[in-house]
Amino acid sequence: MLNFSKIKVIFIYLLFIFLSFFSFSNLQKENKFFDKKVNLGLDLQGGSYLLLEIDSNPLIEQRIQSKVIPIKKLLKDNNIKYNNFLVKSKTIEFNINKNDFSNLKALFFKKEKNPLNSFISKYNSFELDLQNDDNQIKIFFSKYVILTINNSALNQSIEIVRRRIDDLGTKEPTILQRGDKRILVELPGIKNPERVKELLGKTAQLHFRLVSNEANEFGYDKLISENGEELFVSKRIILSGENLIDAQPRLDNRSNQPIVSFTLDRLGAQKFGKSTSSNVGKRIAIVLDNNLISAPRINEPITGGSGIITGNFDFQEVTDLALLLRSGALPTPLNIVEERTVGPDLGEDSIKSGTFSLIVGFLLVIVFMIFKYKIFGVIANISLIANLLMLIGVLTVLEATLTLPGIAGIILTVGMAVDSNVLIFERIKEELKTEKSIIHAFDMGYKRAKITVLDANITTLIAAIILFAFGSGPVKGFAVTLGIGIITTLYSAYFIARHLTSFVVLRSKEDGIKL
Repeated sequence: MLNFSKIKVIFIYLLFIFLSFFSFSNLQKENKFFDKKVNLGLDLQGGSYLLLEIDSNPLIEQRIQSKVIPIKKLLKDNNIKYNNFLVKSKTIEFNINKNDFSNLKALFFKKEKNPLNSFISKYNSFELDLQNDDNQIKIFFSKYVILTINNSALNQSIEIVRRRIDDLGTKEPTILQRGDKRILVELPGIKNPERVKELLGKTAQLHFRLVSNEANEFGYDKLISENGEELFVSKRIILSGENLIDAQPRLDNRSNQPIVSFTLDRLGAQKFGKSTSSNVGKRIAIVLDNNLISAPRINEPITGGSGIITGNFDFQEVTDLALLLRSGALPTPLNIVEERTVGPDLGEDSIKSGTFSLIVGFLLVIVFMIFKYKIFGVIANISLIANLLMLIGVLTVLEATLTLPGIAGIILTVGMAVDSNVLIFERIKEELKTEKSIIHAFDMGYKRAKITVLDANITTLIAAIILFAFGSGPVKGFAVTLGIGIITTLYSAYFIARHLTSFVVLRSKEDGIKL
């Protein structure tokens, strides 16, 4: 029958009240009970748009350099004489005798127990490729290994970028992969884009290295500290940032200067304790991205697994440094290839335009429905208002990000909701021509219109799901609001509007009023 049971009616309106409660929470600046709100996207509240690109060349060069010793060992163990051994960017080059090439090739492309050039069964390819040009041998990574290195560096970079941005407290940032080497970053409402760019642009490679006593000591870098002191720092790394568990900014109790306190993992604590124990009295250089931060003297062994980093920092600098160290080092440098800033004024204009369009469309629909269907038009309008409140309520519960295309999705939802009610009411009109009982006519009208309404909405829902799955950014925002809007439309049309219709029909029969 047209009417619902009391339990169904209670459930229908409890769900409506619950979602409406969340919907109205967006009008409050502060809420003591919960802080869920619909977040505004980049185009509505302004912010920064960055397109980053990884530079994997240093990583590939580092990896190819790690093959120098194994290659020399292979040549020496197999009595293959070589000369003019050079490492050029991404290749290793050397000359051998013509008669030795076949022997080298056999050793180089051996599939089993190959200590130098492992076989990748997944790609049916070796890790390294070999090229012979007039007895000049060139060794370089295969294209599949390059692809693997790029993908690994990109995925790791995305995760580290996400950690750094999350530590900044930015709500609902968009961080997506774009192509093989690029990362899209959208930061709605960010007030200091220059700070973000600075944080994302640093690889944050932290090293602890001993200060050399002599300038001619083998394996050293000449670095200059912030106070202008020139130091010769050993290339041997005592400890790296990989052993860092945590880093926090704080004030030194004695000097009242901002410092960074850090905590090491068990392996890092052992290595640091051993190194500081054997080098008491020496200075240890703290190097970040090949820049000398400080070089304190080791007065006593540091065995507790924690320490501090001092320097001429202000509190903002130690906060950023601690953030970089906590989030981990980037595997490769990140270059900014595109940058846009959306001002809050532009976002405010977009909100006003979108809201105005929604209000105008909504009012026109209300007037049309009342004019066309009288009392049932009023019911349709009540259902429409309930639909919008539930839609915004669901978005609030999910803490979704609303964009300008998302507002377009809401406006389209209004049209879909009206279409559902029109289909139902027109079907009821047809049933009233043949049915003697007005209750039975309305009941059959809802039942027979159900298939048409469901078909129309489900096909649109499938399109919204496809847009969400394969789209990105604004397209996803449109798909989210449209998809949720379809579900709330069906709920409001077949539960709220139907219950109100049954109430009016039954009352009219009791009072003898003609509809």
